Amino acid sequence: MKKILLIAVLLCGVGASAQSIKVKGFIRDSIGEPLSLANVIATVQSSGAIESYGITNDDGKYQLDLPKGETYVLKASFLGYNPAEKVLVVPADGENVDYNFKLLQQDNLLDDVELIYEMPVTVKGDTIIYNADSFTSGEERKLGDVLDKLPGLEVNDDGEIQIEGKTVSKVMVEGKDFFDGDSKLATKNIPADAVGKVEVLRNYNEVGQLKGLGNDQDSYAINIKLKEGKKNFWFGEITAGAGVAEANSDQDDGSYLIHPKLFYYNPKYSINVITDFNNIGEVPFTFRDYFNFTGGFRNFNRGGGTTFNVRDSDLGFTTTQNNRANKLDTKFLAANFSYAVNPKLDVSGFAILSDNKTNIVNNSVRQFALSGITENTNSNSDTRNQLAMMKLSSVYKPSTNFQLDYDALIKTSKQTEDSNTLSVVQGFTNDVTEELENKPFSINQNLNAYYTLNDKNIFAGQAQYLYQDEDPFYQAVQDAVPFRGVFTDIDETNADPSDTSTDTFDPLFDADRFSINQQKNVITNKFDGKVDYYYVLNNVSNLNVTLGSTFSKQQFDSGIFQLLDDESTNTFTGADYNNDVAYTFTDAFLGLHYKLKTGAFTLTPGATLHNYGLKNEQLGTEVTQNDWMVLPDLNVIWELKKSENIRFNYSINAQYSDINDYARGYVFNSYNRLFRGNRNLENSLAHTYNLSYFSFNMFNYTNISGNINYSRSIDAIKQTTDLEGISQVSSPFNIDSNFPDESLSVFARFSKRVKKVQFRLNANVSWSNTFNNINEEILESSSFTQGYTASAQTSFKEFPNFEVGYRLTLNEYDNGAGEQKFTTQRPYANVDFKFLKDFTFNAEWDFYDYSNQENTIENSYSFFDANLYYQKGESPWEFSVQATNILDTGSINNDSFNEQQQLSSTSEYFVLPRIVMLVVKYDI
Repeated sequence: MKKILLIAVLLCGVGASAQSIKVKGFIRDSIGEPLSLANVIATVQSSGAIESYGITNDDGKYQLDLPKGETYVLKASFLGYNPAEKVLVVPADGENVDYNFKLLQQDNLLDDVELIYEMPVTVKGDTIIYNADSFTSGEERKLGDVLDKLPGLEVNDDGEIQIEGKTVSKVMVEGKDFFDGDSKLATKNIPADAVGKVEVLRNYNEVGQLKGLGNDQDSYAINIKLKEGKKNFWFGEITAGAGVAEANSDQDDGSYLIHPKLFYYNPKYSINVITDFNNIGEVPFTFRDYFNFTGGFRNFNRGGGTTFNVRDSDLGFTTTQNNRANKLDTKFLAANFSYAVNPKLDVSGFAILSDNKTNIVNNSVRQFALSGITENTNSNSDTRNQLAMMKLSSVYKPSTNFQLDYDALIKTSKQTEDSNTLSVVQGFTNDVTEELENKPFSINQNLNAYYTLNDKNIFAGQAQYLYQDEDPFYQAVQDAVPFRGVFTDIDETNADPSDTSTDTFDPLFDADRFSINQQKNVITNKFDGKVDYYYVLNNVSNLNVTLGSTFSKQQFDSGIFQLLDDESTNTFTGADYNNDVAYTFTDAFLGLHYKLKTGAFTLTPGATLHNYGLKNEQLGTEVTQNDWMVLPDLNVIWELKKSENIRFNYSINAQYSDINDYARGYVFNSYNRLFRGNRNLENSLAHTYNLSYFSFNMFNYTNISGNINYSRSIDAIKQTTDLEGISQVSSPFNIDSNFPDESLSVFARFSKRVKKVQFRLNANVSWSNTFNNINEEILESSSFTQGYTASAQTSFKEFPNFEVGYRLTLNEYDNGAGEQKFTTQRPYANVDFKFLKDFTFNAEWDFYDYSNQENTIENSYSFFDANLYYQKGESPWEFSVQATNILDTGSINNDSFNEQQQLSSTSEYFVLPRIVMLVVKYDI
């Protein structure tokens, strides 16, 4: 199938070339100087429809492809110049044409606004403006479908927007933040037919006063301009559907989908409401999204040289694989508003509620390299994630010289999981039941002030406060004696090491089934504050002085107890099984950076002086540390052309841990993993190098980007692990600098638009080499992962559109005791087309071929989804039949390697069955 579709793409390109001519030439000004990034548009004279367009290169050259047998109007335009036109007749037997334009400067620049909105693509400074209708076919349904058709933009599987290989940090609609710029909510919910223009804002800085003073080159934002009919009116859609799942599935109550969305935008205020209720596997907001969602909070002191993050509880909640599971039931509600109180004050906010119920069934084969033991597990987990967050923001800007921002973000959730695992090791079956619960709460407040004293002196202040409270509970009930040697004393004289009858049970009591429980509570108070002073030396250089501090205070309490067969409680009273820890981390810093632009280069060297203070109080004693460090960093940008550059970054980062790594009492990670902290743990240093290249040639729509990242960690924080069978007890330590952790990753992307076909090639290669202390022996582990993708996608107006592609993933793991290699081949194809005027059909097919090097594991499966839509003319009603997993594939595969456990895993996950839905949508 893949070959057939690829041949079809090539035939379309060849056929189009045979029936068209090339029109090329140069656009110059009145004195003959070339005009780079000038626009040329060709419209059909009889209808006014846009047939082709082009943008000049650095030499002022343009090129158009025009079908034969038509008369066209060519218009050349450039900001600040009067446009020029030419009528061109292309007969059926026409030949290629050369034609040059000469543009004269204009006195009135108001006409430029109209030209921007007429051209398919316009470049204005750091902004690229796309006319969405020039690239779409009318079959697109969401914003993500539109963006994926635009040259230089890509939307990945997670809904993130990427430009020049960088992820877009903010999405706005009519200049207003859409849920604080979350790209996933935007790409998957904003209707495609509402999108008029897409503005790509390069070198983006939220604060205009700071633009150009720092390094904004890696910052991108997107602003969506709505079509005129969508402004000052409510718009959106209400979608509802019902259906049936495969008869032998667990979907006893049938399948349903309810998905209303409402939007309103005017210059004064905006409102967005998104809801989604379904049990067909569509997850609008995952547990991972919740923890990754910053709510627009800025990365404090980026580039300052310190890595200190407050971790979330590591209970190991089961997560979906590619958002696929055996059962998924989702309830989601989100609302976002913005309101201009007056010309000086804007307020905005959002609220998100989510309730996801997930059933995950998987079979795994886990191979422990050191012992040679293989564990086979069958697991069934029921997980529920109830999430809520709310944010309020305000921006007060009484003048162009002063701005004050305030934000408050509240997040709360409740995660529960009940799971049953059958673990088979060397013929022994262990029936394990686990119960997990966590109810974290956090509030994050942010206050920013920006003041421009004059053209030379600019000040910026930032303060953040975080309060976080977590109370995770864990219970494991199993047949096997848990953690012999930790919860019991092993009789070394017993000739049979697996015989537990002679063990001394202390603090554990002997029982038919062992029910071990752990209560934990972690409270965090963290304050960050800094002031930046920018002194502008001249038009090409400035100085930046940063003065700030981080103060974090955490309290960690935990205890382990056993529920006995008679329902009484055995509390583990020893210091090894309880934690009462207070931990303080401080970082006072003073930084100096100098930015200089000379010729094609922009150089920003700098260094930050840090004084770190650490104190942990436990077991009636204190352990303190005090360190002084100077951490340098360097940023170099080489602008080869207006849209081609090479960037280099180097930095040294001091990496510190939070309280979880300092609490020395045992805590559970899972039924066979214990962890205890190290109160004498010190920081590590990471040297990071990044080299990136980007080129976007709008003359021939060729986009090339790539980057190389290398990191080397000295005195890295690693795990010392004692492995006994499949059970492990780990603790962090600083490994000797003779055993550095290293990682190297290389990413490259190439895309080119040829007429109506977009070709893409991606490559992602990563290598890592690490050291860990396993059973008092330093062991070296390495992994090598390769991912390659090739695809072609059409964008015809009148013909069916399709995309074909091929993905190849190669995973290699070497843990010193042996190598393992896994290969996943994944050809895929998508098709969209209209027929009989009012019908639209689209289908997606993904094929997976998964195997290991020895071919002892081989599995092939595919997913095929198809939708048939009917919407008569301009009617607001749409009816559709939607089918997912038509081939009724039962499971998917995944492999992983854990270098801390010397563990290789291959897992099979069961997924939702075939579901057929009848769906009705009403456009508002």
